[in-house]
Amino acid sequence: MLTKHTIAVLVNDQPGVLQRVSGLFGRRGFNIESITVGQSEEAGLSRMVIVTEGDSGTLEQIEKQLYKLIDVIKVIDLSSKPMVARELALIKVKAEPNVRPEIMGVVETFRAAVVDIGTHSMMVQVVGDTDKIDAMIELMKPYGIKELSRTGVTAMIRGNAN
Repeated sequence: MLTKHTIAVLVNDQPGVLQRVSGLFGRRGFNIESITVGQSEEAGLSRMVIVTEGDSGTLEQIEKQLYKLIDVIKVIDLSSKPMVARELALIKVKAEPNVRPEIMGVVETFRAAVVDIGTHSMMVQVVGDTDKIDAMIELMKPYGIKELSRTGVTAMIRGNAN
């Protein structure tokens, strides 16, 4: 059965590591739904959070292949444990002054924020899980989305587990 998997990969902070990791997925025919990369708590190491889809055998194969890469230090299946996952989206919508109060109602409901207002547009920032971001985008579509940028998922295991 195909399920979504969120994995964290701790890697050496070196040029070309992202390319090698994403290339591995491509060569094996695995799709990357989302990938985020940034500094980790340890100097010289970066953390990649990758969302992919597959069965448990696929996930096991991905882990084994990742460990074959020289710069990969640790692979963690975050989705196998209770985790916190967040994504950020910036959504620029057409917003003439007469529809702005309506848009503000949606923004407040989603605990989002208006981060820019132009003469004919508004830019909204929303943070949450993927379903919340998707729902916000759907509700903004009728106003006319001019531009959309999403960060991809970043995640950590809850509490003291690691």
